[in-house]
Amino acid sequence: MKSGEIPRDHEAAAAAAGFTGEVATNCLLLGGDIPIVLTGLGENPGRPEAEAAGAVGVAAVLRMRRVALDARALAPDMAAAFAFGACLRGWHPRGERTVQDEDAPRLGTLDLLAADAAVHASWARASCVLAGVTFARNLVTEPANSLTPATFIDRLRPLVDEGVELDVLRPFELGQLGFGGLLAVGGGAAHPPQLAVLRWPGDGGAPVAFVGKGVTFDTGGISIKPAEGMWDMRADMAGAAACAGAMLAIARRRAAAPAIAVLPLAENAVGAASYRPGDVLRMHGGTTVEIIDTDAEGRLILADALAYVLSEKPAAIVDLATLTGSIVVALGHVTAGLFANDEAWASRVAAAGEAAGEPVWRMPIDASHRAPLASDIADIRQCVPGRGQPDACQAAAFLREFVGDTPWAHLDIAGVESRAAAADRYAKGATGFGVRLLDALLPETSTGLGQFE
Repeated sequence: MKSGEIPRDHEAAAAAAGFTGEVATNCLLLGGDIPIVLTGLGENPGRPEAEAAGAVGVAAVLRMRRVALDARALAPDMAAAFAFGACLRGWHPRGERTVQDEDAPRLGTLDLLAADAAVHASWARASCVLAGVTFARNLVTEPANSLTPATFIDRLRPLVDEGVELDVLRPFELGQLGFGGLLAVGGGAAHPPQLAVLRWPGDGGAPVAFVGKGVTFDTGGISIKPAEGMWDMRADMAGAAACAGAMLAIARRRAAAPAIAVLPLAENAVGAASYRPGDVLRMHGGTTVEIIDTDAEGRLILADALAYVLSEKPAAIVDLATLTGSIVVALGHVTAGLFANDEAWASRVAAAGEAAGEPVWRMPIDASHRAPLASDIADIRQCVPGRGQPDACQAAAFLREFVGDTPWAHLDIAGVESRAAAADRYAKGATGFGVRLLDALLPETSTGLGQFE
């Protein structure tokens, strides 16, 4: 609620607690039959403030099995945003525990009280996105021994019921089509690599293409990672999960504009058939790549997928990947890095992130980042040897080689795909970052792509 709009019967208690209604603050009132939480929206609130208010408000009562959100003072879209924020914070990961913790902070039933019946339409739209975010978060949370490339495909089957077309390319087809990067990265694993292609036809026309890194577990391969922190590498498929979640949201809202998602899926393991530093791979489309570090595998599977999606003649492309540690050093755990080859498309992606509450920051990509990737034995090197390199920028320069002249944006989401602790709108764990941005990027109508049609 705005400062100064505290209900009169709660004014004294709120004043005693020092509650002023500032954005994302709350005040828990006890003493009656049920606890009441006053949550602040600040002055002149918009959707982000409404979401934050819903999140911090529900965070105070997460262990209650039924919660009512009183949004009768809010416009329909703001009321829906209020409930959306509460649901984002109220998410609880599905686990493998044999005995469930009954006191775990999870949201039960949520009742939304609104003054305008139009809130039904606003919530219907928001709930489509919420379904996509939840879908992505659950995928990212699943352990790698159950979420293999093949079972990732199985998790996508429900999207078919929503009208999404699903095609799968397995190792034989990948070999015929020359997916040298994807086959090499997954070559040392017991579970072979696969490529999932999701299509939402909409009303026809050139689709917007989403490409998501889907490394279901990353050991680093022969260039093996340190043991410390390796357990988090089950989340190295967060880009693919975000793309899948966005396709679910788009299908649920029956978007008129078409979209396609290409998800290269592989485990980067160590085995007799693992690829090695010094190898030269021939990628889909024919480009040859000299391997420097097998732990720089994400850009290889993305390059194959980017080259492949060009055959769909997309209006524009955006890829998402937990790609580099250097982007975390640069931007931390709140903002994703944005690289692009087209100014108009970059602006559109950045605006979608801003509108969706998933901020991105424009990063440089120029000839100085491409020059160190020159190879003596191949068309390009995968990365530059040694630490201390601006690897996020060089990775983007590498990927740019595989998109031709198609408007393209690369989002390095390392650091924002999960939270180490609950804060703001997110519970501890996976965030589903990217679902909301991609959904906002796809226009409501098939003619909304403008110059990107």
